Amino acid sequence: MSVPLYADLDGRSAVVTGAGGGVGYEIAGALATAGALVWINDLDADRASEAAEAITSNGGDGPGGARPVVADVTDADAIAAMAETTGPVDIVVNNAGLPLRRFDLKRFAETEPQSWHEWIEINLFGVMQVTHTYLSDMLEQEWGRVVTIVSDAGRVGERGQVVYGAAKAGAMGFTRGLAMEVGRHGVTANCIALGSIRHGVISEAYDANPEIEAKILRNYPVGRLGTPADPAPLAVLLCSEAGSWITGQVYPVNGGYSSSL
Repeated sequence: MSVPLYADLDGRSAVVTGAGGGVGYEIAGALATAGALVWINDLDADRASEAAEAITSNGGDGPGGARPVVADVTDADAIAAMAETTGPVDIVVNNAGLPLRRFDLKRFAETEPQSWHEWIEINLFGVMQVTHTYLSDMLEQEWGRVVTIVSDAGRVGERGQVVYGAAKAGAMGFTRGLAMEVGRHGVTANCIALGSIRHGVISEAYDANPEIEAKILRNYPVGRLGTPADPAPLAVLLCSEAGSWITGQVYPVNGGYSSSL
């Protein structure tokens, strides 16, 4: 019996948005290690280049390498220019997004309508724009993978995160509908929903407020917050041939998080 290896992405190409650091960087590195040529998208050229160099040095120069490409996912012209640089790709990982700062939460009644647009532009329209740009070539070649990083705030709802959660929920609805349209053409579309990832400003905030982290950890049965590397193995599986019968799904990678615990 022949079983495809989940980590075999030799000959495939991918673009990972927001991959200059954090979750995007780890997913890009895992895809490269599995054999894909990965384009590292970021707003910052230096960050993209440094990430690509680090990944290439770990995976070798060639099939497992990485290259930088700069673009704002909310800018249609910039995304079109990015696609000109990368050419068609087999895999799109929509990771770029405006993160939620846990210590700056606001109830919906306290927000102002003008503050909603940025959340939705990046976390929903950016996902749609990047996917739309690369989708036609996937359909033509009858093989493709779209993986979008979302949040438990959109999957189950969270106080103080209503607009952020709405944008992430919209990305999930977009993914489910897309999966229905493109499945017969060899293209799959799935989401990975994250709990709290200890990285960047979140990590700094918890370092400064350990008592708050201890309180948050009560909601995590595994006893720790996530790391940027935690979603990467699942992303590789969904992007591989072994994921060909998985589509239209939202997979939590969240340490068993439950706000009711």
